[in-house]
Amino acid sequence: MSIVKQAKGFWASIVLAIVFSVVVQLLINGGQLNAFYVNTLFLIGINIILAVSLHLIIGITGQFSIGHAGFLAVGAYASAIITMKLQLPFGLALLVGGLAAAVAGLIIGIPSLRLKGDYLAIATLGFGEIVRIIFLNINYVGGASGMQVSHLTTWPWLIGCVIFSILVIVNFTNSTHGRACISIRENEIAADAMGINTTYYKVTAFAIGAFFAGIAGTLYAHNFYIIQPTNFGFLKSFDILIFVVLGGLGSMSGAVIAAILLTIISTYLQDYPETRMIIYSLVLIVMMLYRPQGLMGTKEITSLFKGRKSVKGGVQDESKHTVA
Repeated sequence: MSIVKQAKGFWASIVLAIVFSVVVQLLINGGQLNAFYVNTLFLIGINIILAVSLHLIIGITGQFSIGHAGFLAVGAYASAIITMKLQLPFGLALLVGGLAAAVAGLIIGIPSLRLKGDYLAIATLGFGEIVRIIFLNINYVGGASGMQVSHLTTWPWLIGCVIFSILVIVNFTNSTHGRACISIRENEIAADAMGINTTYYKVTAFAIGAFFAGIAGTLYAHNFYIIQPTNFGFLKSFDILIFVVLGGLGSMSGAVIAAILLTIISTYLQDYPETRMIIYSLVLIVMMLYRPQGLMGTKEITSLFKGRKSVKGGVQDESKHTVA
């Protein structure tokens, strides 16, 4: 019965997302949403994809990566070459951007994911900086001055990629492969002793997360008209990391909520850079002091409603047992 309820809740969420996307598209077509609000919605969607992709690596598999901006850059530049240099369709650019980032994830993942903790963080941080420096010195993509990109990111493409990213990562997490990744997060030594190929699953999670970061990079590049290596520095990786940590390690709902909240805060305070950074920092400090597990901890939004029902059911069962 619980599986049926979960399936109903899952499809209800999909239907709500589709209805929301249709309503927003109608508002955009009708001109009710100005360029500022449209750009904010696009940025929220891109950040949600980045947050859930890093959530798979850190929150589910427990691998501390701070080089996610490198995959974002690979996807952005690879897709820009497809559309601007080769004049190929945007749909193909999305696929190429994701696959290029996934290959980059395999290249860095296979040798680096034998490392753990701080050592892995340093290795991934180094990878992100290497990618930035490479693009900084390639004249074919504009070098330091950047590369001009046509505005091809539309709302249907964006919301479709957001829904697709969430669907894939949720289904992967709930599969046997996802359970293996969670076991690695909880206790890698015990998982290895139980016969789980820890290196294989870590590399797989890393590649999937990189793939969706590459898709986010494609949407990012074709939304802001120009991409520069400075847009993909280590501070960008920390921004993505904050989405996951603030939302709660292990909670996709938390990562999505944090991405939405922090994007809105940053966007509305962009005219006050000093104040924006102060408020941004204060929110994080207060959060870490009073709720270090994040907004959602390891729970999802659906578990909150299940928890209320189970508590109510537990009280009834206990009362029946007492009467008996």
